[in-house]
Amino acid sequence: MKRKMRYNSNREINYTYEIRVRFVETDPLGIVWHGNYIQYFEDGREAFGRHHGISYLDQKENGFASPIVKSTSEHKLPLRYGDVATIKTIYVDSPAAKMIFRYEIFNPEGELVCTGETIQVFISLDSGELSLTIPPFFKAWKEKEGLLSE
Repeated sequence: MKRKMRYNSNREINYTYEIRVRFVETDPLGIVWHGNYIQYFEDGREAFGRHHGISYLDQKENGFASPIVKSTSEHKLPLRYGDVATIKTIYVDSPAAKMIFRYEIFNPEGELVCTGETIQVFISLDSGELSLTIPPFFKAWKEKEGLLSE
């Protein structure tokens, strides 16, 4: 008999990380080119993963990769060369076999400059197939983080 899992969707797990805008990331107007914000999301997601024990290397050790299947971004204010930006990466819990992250990027004055979201699915490194169920290592991580209760 299968028991349903309960999800604690009220718990927010996040991590804040700072980056310095490099010259190469700016356009001829001296502002960050819009496509670089996706890289900033990646920087935040990697820092989140290292901090919370769910990095790409942790996934690989358990036989999985997690490619992005959807990404969105909304730009509100510019960042400029030399700015130190703060990336807040927020894990959004889901009962499905996927990871959803939301992002908030702030300028040095604390103003919100960009928001976004990415969705990643799990792919078995052995078979290359999409995992339709939550991989055991990810289920264990969710339990450790207080996101699951039986």
